[in-house]
Amino acid sequence: MEQLEHILLLLAVAITVVVAFQRVHVPTSLGYLLVGVILGPYTLGPTVTMPELETLAEFGVVFLMFTIGLNFSLPQLQMLRHQVLGPGTGQVALTTLLVGIIVWLAGLPAASAFLFGAVFAQSSTTIIASLLNEQGEENAQHGRLGLAMSVFQDVTAVPFLVIIPVLGVSVTAEILAGTLVWALMKAFFAMVVVFFAGRWLLHPLFHFISLRRSLEMFTLAVLMVALLSAWTTNSLGLSLAFGGFLAGMMLGETEFRHQVESSIRPFRDVLLGLFFIGIGMRFDPAAIIPNWYWIILCALLILASKTLIVYAMVRRIGVDTQVAWRSGLLLSVGGEFGLALVAIALDSTVIDTQQGQIAITSVLLSMVGGAVLIRFNGAISSRLVGVPHPESSALPELPETPEKMVVIGGYGRVGHTIAVLLQSSGIPCVSFDTDPQRVAQGKADGVPVLYGDISDPELLSAIHVERASLVVITVDHSSTAFRAISYLGRTCPQVPVIARARDLKTSTLLLEAGAVHAYPETIEASLRLGATALKILQVPAEDIDGVIQGVRDWGYKPVL
Repeated sequence: MEQLEHILLLLAVAITVVVAFQRVHVPTSLGYLLVGVILGPYTLGPTVTMPELETLAEFGVVFLMFTIGLNFSLPQLQMLRHQVLGPGTGQVALTTLLVGIIVWLAGLPAASAFLFGAVFAQSSTTIIASLLNEQGEENAQHGRLGLAMSVFQDVTAVPFLVIIPVLGVSVTAEILAGTLVWALMKAFFAMVVVFFAGRWLLHPLFHFISLRRSLEMFTLAVLMVALLSAWTTNSLGLSLAFGGFLAGMMLGETEFRHQVESSIRPFRDVLLGLFFIGIGMRFDPAAIIPNWYWIILCALLILASKTLIVYAMVRRIGVDTQVAWRSGLLLSVGGEFGLALVAIALDSTVIDTQQGQIAITSVLLSMVGGAVLIRFNGAISSRLVGVPHPESSALPELPETPEKMVVIGGYGRVGHTIAVLLQSSGIPCVSFDTDPQRVAQGKADGVPVLYGDISDPELLSAIHVERASLVVITVDHSSTAFRAISYLGRTCPQVPVIARARDLKTSTLLLEAGAVHAYPETIEASLRLGATALKILQVPAEDIDGVIQGVRDWGYKPVL
């Protein structure tokens, strides 16, 4: 019962704080950090002490990396390799080196200086992605570039996770170098294993499970694959998060990607929240006053060093000056993986408690300051370059994802016809169906058909349906169509929805749910047959159209 009381207290405080942060449009990750501070041992009031939550929280990072892997599969990373791998590697290496030298010159031991450099080199993919999504900049050139580089930073955290525990023991440089080389070899082996497993096993597995038409089985399969991959890399002495990332990359190449993301999202959000709460519990507000000047200097060092280094690296590959500044401002924010590295360093005695509090507080302060820089990255870059505000002139975008397209729910007889008509008119579209045979048929037809339930709110959120120019619902089941239209009407009423209905009763229900048009098939077929009869009898075409439209305008009452 004591554990239950702690859980209820944790949930109550988390809901209160996160709702308040959402109302003022502050990233929820910062809200979870505040929850940890409130319920931590260093503040007044109740304290939550549950070691089990720390174990669960670690899987929040696993599922975060899994989701990131879904959005950055091997073909996409290969496409961005010239823009991401070079600048990404340079940014992490240079930031670690520059910050490490500065901190070493300030008097810290070499091991502690390296730790500070590694921590400060990380950026928060969560904060960057959430703010870009909220501002509608995730598909802009600086958004795609900055997010891809932040993802690469998460990958570079893997060798740091191996090196930092070793720094707590007095070893020679040869042993340290050998440990790093061995870790990289194991990482390469893990990538090869997951790659071939994904090609030979994952696609047939999810195809078989999708034939069962059970979202429960599908979700269980997603959890199994993510955790199995994490267990594999952990067994090799690597991080759990690295395994989640590899599994996500493999599934990101399949037609099940969006449904996989919608299935894993609830687990990811809850467990990631626990991770941030655990980090917040390590924060001691009393440590701010005696170390305030070091904290401010370190936070400024995080923001300034990464902004300037990313700007220089991005400019070197030929990117526009303003886009380079905006990319640098995006990556200036401190990162949750940096906080994880601090926690590992504290447990391994690489740094003492005072240094740990300075590192944690500096990263938290840089998260707040970096969020402000991201929010106003357009205005700040405009002032730096001396050009008009970027919102007044469109920036070039990367071509991977079109801004707007038609979303079709169902790829049966009607959905196929609509997709063919749209493609023949040069209009981009994407279809979703829960029948894997229809998905395979769509791929054979050259139509982008993906596996997914169009009535699933998580799926619609994952594909950013609010940016679609039109949604067409053609599924057979009226209940599925009703749920999809009701959700779209509540969350994105600006997106027009047209639907297929079997009869007039279904048509009326769908129109009441929010559909712009819902044509009953049986009556429409009769009307087209009648129109053909009138045409054969040489009735003028405009008169025929007037009669047919009149029947529709009167709710089909004249023909009932």
